[in-house]
Amino acid sequence: MKKHLLEIDSVQKNFGFQSIISDVYLKCETGDIIGILGRNGCGKSTLLKIIFGIVPADFKFVRIDGMVQLKPKALFQEISYLHQDSCIPKSLSVKKAIQLSISKEYLDNFCADEMIQNIRDNKIAHLSGGELRYLEIKLALSNPSKFVLLDEPYNGLSPLMAEKINQLILDNAAQKGIIITDHNYQNVISVAAQLTLMKEGKLHYLKDKMELVEKGYLNSGML
Repeated sequence: MKKHLLEIDSVQKNFGFQSIISDVYLKCETGDIIGILGRNGCGKSTLLKIIFGIVPADFKFVRIDGMVQLKPKALFQEISYLHQDSCIPKSLSVKKAIQLSISKEYLDNFCADEMIQNIRDNKIAHLSGGELRYLEIKLALSNPSKFVLLDEPYNGLSPLMAEKINQLILDNAAQKGIIITDHNYQNVISVAAQLTLMKEGKLHYLKDKMELVEKGYLNSGML
């Protein structure tokens, strides 16, 4: 299978006189799972929104397979984005939300999932937080885009549901390049092949999880 490459280069973002993101470079190939960790307000979610094109940057390059992507429409075709807050209208049924998001030829495969079978006849408004998050993540991963950005996918999930989400991510990793940011560092560590840390506006690539302790993000007893 041909590999595809997403590169985000020279990203800079200021709020007033404060630098939130400073000269960040991030690379993700299809087959990669990249984890971005960092404290509240360090710029993790902002970086994902800049990559996707819904937040402007003071400066950035986004390249896919070596080609600079300037038009939002082109980015939306190549990159899927899961917002940290739910964005599916609560008035929809699960079945309708799936039909609006998934091509007909892939519907049967999508709905063969046991979790989806259990909720497909429900309204979005009647789903538990975990069920809704599972549906949203599965929709994002089933999009034909080459890359997926997951912003706080574990937010509010029970350990059992987080485990299901982890398996869902791993099952789709061969065909996608996946970038995850979440405060639930243990789940990010468990699925990510490459860990990074946002600190003081910079993105640091880590050799292993112990560097999270060395760089002051975690205490030694937290790993």
